[in-house]
Parts: sequence; C-alpha cells; structure tokens
Amino acid sequence: MSTADHADLVLTGGPVHIGDPARTRATGLAVTGERITAVGHDEVKELIGPRTEVVDLRGRMLIPGFQDAHVHAVYGGVELGQCDLTGTTGPEEYRSRIAEYARTHPGAAWITGGGWSLESFAGGLPTRQQLDEVVADRPVYLLNRDHHGAWANTRALELAGVTRDTPDPADGRIEREPDGTPSGVLQEGATALVARIVPPTGAAERLAGLLRAQRLLHSLGVTGWQDALLGVFNGQPDPSDAYLAAARDGSLTARVTGALWWDRGRGAEQIPELVQRRAELEQGRFRARSVKIMQDGIAENFTAAMTSPYLDGCGCATANSGLSFVDPAALCEHVVALDALGFQVHFHALGDRAVREALDAVEAARRANGHRGTRHHLAHLQVVHPADVPRFARLGAIANIQPLWAAHEPQMDELTIPFLGPERAARQYPFGDLLRSGATLAAGSDWPVSSPDPLAGIHVAVNRTLPGGDDERVFLPEQRLDLATALAAYTAGSAHVNGLDDAGSLRPGNLADLVVLDRDVFLAPQAVAEARVERTYVGGRLVHEAS
Repeated sequence: MSTADHADLVLTGGPVHIGDPARTRATGLAVTGERITAVGHDEVKELIGPRTEVVDLRGRMLIPGFQDAHVHAVYGGVELGQCDLTGTTGPEEYRSRIAEYARTHPGAAWITGGGWSLESFAGGLPTRQQLDEVVADRPVYLLNRDHHGAWANTRALELAGVTRDTPDPADGRIEREPDGTPSGVLQEGATALVARIVPPTGAAERLAGLLRAQRLLHSLGVTGWQDALLGVFNGQPDPSDAYLAAARDGSLTARVTGALWWDRGRGAEQIPELVQRRAELEQGRFRARSVKIMQDGIAENFTAAMTSPYLDGCGCATANSGLSFVDPAALCEHVVALDALGFQVHFHALGDRAVREALDAVEAARRANGHRGTRHHLAHLQVVHPADVPRFARLGAIANIQPLWAAHEPQMDELTIPFLGPERAARQYPFGDLLRSGATLAAGSDWPVSSPDPLAGIHVAVNRTLPGGDDERVFLPEQRLDLATALAAYTAGSAHVNGLDDAGSLRPGNLADLVVLDRDVFLAPQAVAEARVERTYVGGRLVHEAS
C-alpha cells in the first residue's frame, strides 16, 4: 500500500453509530482530507500509515456531528457577555446578578442582557419597580428567556417615551398597571419601542459573540447550524456581518445556513432585496438561502395563533386566539414567490392556527411550482391540530422540533396548560404522531431561548422528562421518540434541512463531521443527558477536545 492510500485520521476501538438504518454499527472509521474514506471494523486499521493520526476510542462512541436546525448563535454569544440571567429562576438571584453587573460595569450607559424565566413571576410579569430598586439611575432592558418579551425599568421606559398614552403596536402588547401606566413588560413587537433606542452592538462585539457561541456549540458536539434570524429585528442589529467576517478570515469552522428575516411590516417588495442578500452572503462555510417568516408568537403570553380562543384563569373562553403576524392569504402569495426563486422558507409556527397557515402556504407553493427541493420547514410546533399532522409528509414539509420544551416544568404547568385547556394541551409537541405519519424530523435548540445542548434535547425527546429534574411525570408519553430517531433528527434530519446531503451520517464520501461521546448512549437511553462530548471534528479537523 502506498503512502497515498493511507488515511489522515483513523478512529477505532469503540462503537461507531453510522446513522444508516441498513448498517447501524461499526468499530472503526477513516478520514482523508475532509471526508470519510472507510467505515468498518478491523480492516479500517489497514489504512493506518506513518503519518496517520490514530485515535483509540477506548469504548467511547463515535457519532455524526450534531446540527442545530434553529438557533440564534450570534445573539446567544453576545448575551453571554452581557447581564446573564440564565440558569436560574430565582428573583433574588436575578436581583443579585443585575446589581453585580451594574457595579462591575459603571461606564455602561445601559444594562442589557436577559434570560429571565416567566415562571419566576406571578403571571409571568415582573415589574419596572423591581428593577428600579436595583438600578434606577440608568436604563435597564432585559429580554426574557424566550426572547418574545422584555423587562424594562422606569428610566428605560421614560427615555423611550413609552407612557400610558402609547398605543399597543399591531404585533405586540404593553403590559400595564391599572391606570394604564406601562408596568415594565413589553410583549412581542412592543419590545421594539425600547429596543430601538438601546445602543446597538458594534461589528466587533457581534463577531466576538459569534466566536464565543461557536466555541460553546462545538463543545456540545454541534458542527453546523441554521441561524434562524439574519436581519434587523425589534431594534437588534443584523448579525450577518459577523458570519461574513468569520467566513472570510477562516475563523468560522462550523457549517452555517442563514435564514434571512422576513420583515412582517412589509410585503412582496422586499423579495428583490432578499435575492440580493442571498448572493452577497455566500462565503466559505456560510450561506443564506433560507427566509425566516415568524407567523405567530408564543403560548405563554397568548400570542401564539390558535384555532380557538385561549381560556382565562377561570377556565372560560376569552376573545383572544393569538396573532397571525402575516395575513394568511398574503403568506401564501409570498411563499409561492420565494419557492419559485429557490428559497427555503423557515416558519416560526407554534400554535395550531399558525401551523395550518404555514402548511397552507407550502401547499400553495407545491401547487404553483411543483416540488422543487426547497425543504421548507416549520419550527416549534407546540400545538398541531390532528387534521394537519399528515399534511407534513404529503407536502414534504419538515417538522423542525425543539424537544427540550416537551416536558413538565413550571412554565408549562402554570402558564400554558391552564390556558390551553385539556384538549389542546394534549396535542402539544406531537413528535410521535408526526413520525408515525411519515414526516421528516429535524431538531434544534432555539438557543439562547433554551439550552443549546443536543444531548439534553435528545433526552427529552426520548423520555419526555427534563434531565435531572425533580418532576418525574412523563409529558404525553405516547409522543416519545426512540433514541435512534431522536439522534437522527439532530444529525441527518437537520443536515437535510441545511442542504448538507453529504453530512449527518457516517458513510464513505460524506463530510467528516464527527463527535466522540464518553459512552455508548444506547446502553441507557433514560440517562442520555449524562453523556459528555469529548471530541468534535469538522471536516476531519479537531475543533473541540474536552480538558
């Protein structure tokens, strides 16, 4: 055998999960350049030469690299450097962190950041006075965990000119005190009333945020993702420049697809701009071939679009069925036009009415243009009407699931289920139904809304309980996925969404995007979240090694 026949990298001595139903396991894998050149058993060792790097798995598991089909990496990375309220639900801990951040950043004109949980406050609504007690001399503006609302102190509201006379925007709501005075929480589009005067992050800060996020995601085994919002949104600057800069200088090691933001205040006149941006944002491992349309909000603040009204605290129907941010008829027209131009459409569709409206738009595109391989996908899918479940497979619409949310926790049990009612609550996150209907599943985290750890998401998809949680109740057990299916959603399924047909499984010829886990997770699916990522490779290059 000549030196040219030798592999650059061989991993051997442990279970290799191929991700191919016809051939599920091997014990060795070889890489030459960026691609997998052999998968098998002892015969793979024949490719070892004098310059081959050999990794002894020592019983550890090799799997395809994870892909996140819905994440906000730049926003998440920037927020890690701001006032970080994630990882706790304690109001006193929030108070302590805000005070500490203000103390250690005396020159900051604004206190910004976020990550607070709705469940931490009665009705999910903190007050401006609670912030004023900690910081009164400077404006404070903190996004909540789901990023569909924000908490502002009195100074921030004053600077933005938000008063009792300020009307609610069409796509949002100002929470108010009994006399109409803003209480400190802004929902959905109302966040822009303050966000528009918050000093924007600079290009250098956005790039630093991206690289910070990339390190974190690689440490969790994520080798590629779809950034679900490239554009100006509620006063937050466009993160596209960070991706372009990193792709140009080679510091972008992940494979990234960007979803260009659809401005819901405009119509078809923005399509030529999207075509131009798609051409401009094509560099190295970064491309922007998707368009993100946010069709509704979230259930906890009653803005997710439902087919029937929300209930009130007494269990009676209200007059509110949520918001459809884009007129459904116009949505169909826009998606037909985008599909004809070869764009993938990435829908935010959380309530059952929004899901139906998005599927109607995909159906209109299929009817007008045929099946063009555009791989439209619907993200979140909290409530799906049973009549719409089989439409995913029929239309080729991909179900982009965020599994970590499908569990009993206070936000679900206190702020969602009582206001949906028993029938709708039993339709939440119907992963099993979607799978059985023939739908293709992809998966993502929506970080920084929730943890970016794929193993935590897979754990919930399989067990329908939170990892390490005190609540052992299984959330709608009939909707559980088996481990192989959940793992495939986070690898092959998301790679398919991201247009990477040569990734997501460990086959010869595929990209060598690989993850080494510290154990064989198939031996204990009930404890999959306890596994840890020890190595991550992108294109055969080591991008993370656990210390």
